[in-house]
Amino acid sequence: MILAEVVDLHRAGAVLDWDQETYMPPGGVQNRSEQASTLSEVAHRRFTSDEVGRLLDDAEGAVAKMPFDSDEASLVRVTRRDYDLARKLPAELVAEIARSSSAARPFWQQARREANFAIFAPYLEKNIELNKRVAEALGYEKRPYDALLNRTEPGLTADQLEAIFAELKAAIVPLVADIKRHADAVDDSVLHRGFDPDKQIRYALDTVAALGYDLERGRQDISTHPFSIAFGPGDVRITTRVNRDFFNECLFGSIHEAGHGMYFQGIGRNLDRTTVWDGASPGVHESQSRLWENLVGRSLPFWHYFFPSLRKTFTEPLEGVDAEAFYRAVNKSYPSFIRVEADEVTYNLHVLLRFELENDMLEGRLKVRDVPEAWNELFKSYIGLDVPNDREGVLQDIHWSFVGFAEFPGYTLGNVISAQLMEKIRSDITDLDAHIERGEFATLLGWLQEHVYKHGRKFTPGELVERVTGGPLTPKPWIAYVRKKFGALYGLGLDRD
Repeated sequence: MILAEVVDLHRAGAVLDWDQETYMPPGGVQNRSEQASTLSEVAHRRFTSDEVGRLLDDAEGAVAKMPFDSDEASLVRVTRRDYDLARKLPAELVAEIARSSSAARPFWQQARREANFAIFAPYLEKNIELNKRVAEALGYEKRPYDALLNRTEPGLTADQLEAIFAELKAAIVPLVADIKRHADAVDDSVLHRGFDPDKQIRYALDTVAALGYDLERGRQDISTHPFSIAFGPGDVRITTRVNRDFFNECLFGSIHEAGHGMYFQGIGRNLDRTTVWDGASPGVHESQSRLWENLVGRSLPFWHYFFPSLRKTFTEPLEGVDAEAFYRAVNKSYPSFIRVEADEVTYNLHVLLRFELENDMLEGRLKVRDVPEAWNELFKSYIGLDVPNDREGVLQDIHWSFVGFAEFPGYTLGNVISAQLMEKIRSDITDLDAHIERGEFATLLGWLQEHVYKHGRKFTPGELVERVTGGPLTPKPWIAYVRKKFGALYGLGLDRD
């Protein structure tokens, strides 16, 4: 019952977060920050009580001989890990983190609207201080980032992440250069012809419902930054945003968030109201949004099925365009400013930039006042573009408005894991493309529910990947995937290597 109470408190806080991002009037910020602080502190004190420690001690003896993957052994193991970490954080710090995150968000929104980093700078300063305090409280042997990463991606270190990024960078940089030399091979002008926003939103919702996002247990709203959020297996919500002059933003944003949503909806109900009811990690969660958005939603079989209904909905802007031309358009690769709109090839460079800046801020090498300049310099180095303003630069993501350093790497881990999973999926479902081309997604969704979703947090990311694919986490399948796909799109011949 204690775990159920703690989960309920966190879910109540999630409802308040969703409301703040969608419908709450601006005047509610102060009250909302206090409410979030109170709920977080009460949940933390309840979870880290001596009583929970005693119950865990007893439970560990009771499950000692049970299989590692049993619900009971997994619940005790995961709860112990969470409990030991949470006990290191004072309740006052947890409350301050919730209060600071809620209070900072509207100033990030204002700063982004006005493209003025100075408005947000004091709140980022505070959040960096809180991230440092969390790292110090948790403890680390080598780098403060390791302490934060252990909370989000257990079993992974900053040094291991740097090795993954190095391997990806070595593959991406020459591929970007090759694509740049053949940029005219793909025309995406059709995406900018003007698509009615209301129709886009309706079409996006119909599409994710067809993929398997259950609207009896979900809904879609509009927010500044698209996100997904779950209040339990019966209430999993997503948001999107829409741009009349760029088609990709709404549809692929919705598919991305629905990937998260279907993961939430697929977690075993037997795990509900426990510490195990959630995704295995941000990286594993992101693997589902990226798998559905890119490996499914940006595939040619997907557009062979969906393009007729899309052309019927948007007759005028799609005049003279066929499914293959549209498939090529939505996959055009080019340097861009906004991470959530970046193509598959350049996306990981956006994440690498944020990973490096977070480490520099945590380790004191980078002051807040210098963050925009550092951002712009790294962006120019990695992406090759001069950032025109703070809105399209350092202020584009909501994440630094709350105390959540070490979450960005999950986006790249998601790409890596999605390709590794898809390699296994294709060996098990050999006619997957035929299913997608017929608009039949139940087989794919069922595979994911059986092998990934139903387990919730029972396994660490490394354990889950090893269990499902038979091998350790590796970027090689993702590298092979983008080389083959974009080699074909741009006539680079890489698919023959």
